[in-house]
Parts: sequence; C-alpha cells; structure tokens
Amino acid sequence: MDAADEQRFREFVSARSPALMRLGFLLTGGDQHAAEDLVQTALAKLASRWRRVEAPEAYAKQIMYRQQISWWRASTRRGEVVQATPPELAGQDLNHQSELRMVLRTALARLTARQRTVLVLRYFEDLPEQDVARALGCSVGTVRSTAHRSLARLREIAPELAQELEVAK
Repeated sequence: MDAADEQRFREFVSARSPALMRLGFLLTGGDQHAAEDLVQTALAKLASRWRRVEAPEAYAKQIMYRQQISWWRASTRRGEVVQATPPELAGQDLNHQSELRMVLRTALARLTARQRTVLVLRYFEDLPEQDVARALGCSVGTVRSTAHRSLARLREIAPELAQELEVAK
C-alpha cells in the first residue's frame, strides 16, 4: 500500500468506523468487546486488499457477516454456551443454600460465644490458628480443641450440616 492508498484507508476508517461498530454491536448481540474484535478483523482484512476493492464499506460488511458466522459456528462446535450467569451458579439450588444458611445460623446461636467466635474467625474469616489464638488471648492448642469441640457440637445440633462441615475438617 503506497502513501496515497494508506491515506485513503485512514480516511475510510475514520469516517466509517462508527457505522461499522454499530453493525458489529448488533451482529454480536450487544457484546462490545466482540464487536470491536469483529470490526478490527474486518478492517485488517480490508487493508490487505484495499487496492482491489471497489466498494470498501460493502466489502467490510461482508467480511463482518462472514466472520461472525465463522465465530458462531466455531463456538457451537466447541460446545460453548453464552449465559448471563456462570454455569456453576446457575445449577445451584438457591432454596437449599438458604435453608442451610438458616440451619447454620440457628445452630451457631446454640453454641457458646467462645465456640462461635473460634469457628467464625477460623473458618469464615479463614484466619490461621495462631492469629485466632492471638485475637482471643489463648493458646493455639485451645483454639484447636475449641474448634474441634465446636464442630462436633454443630454436627450434633444440626446433622443436616454434616456434609458441609466435612469441608471444615
């Protein structure tokens, strides 16, 4: 591409990029980043054939249509599914999670203040035993034994939490 062609290409990009972005936005279903990728791909391909193209905007649009179809086909072959929420979250039973939270809250209320504090600091705040001991002004051994007894008491009070409490072991 000589200097004159490069200047005409730059002028085309400057003048038509907003319209191409709007088209890209519509083609990608409103995905801004995918639209930018689509326009960039089209402009890169157009630049390589700039001298031979008679209708640059029509050519760029055709590239965008075909590229979007190629990306769509490739994603369906890979089995990708675009979702508003991650699949890990979509499959969870939120009612079950709410029930577990209520059971845990009730069970924690039946523990002593020291037991609750040790469990919250150790497992909810994820503090090391040394930090919990320092915060409570006791030994690491006391933290370990209190945590062990507190978990055992929770299993006794709320057997439905057994599976979740296994993670804390």
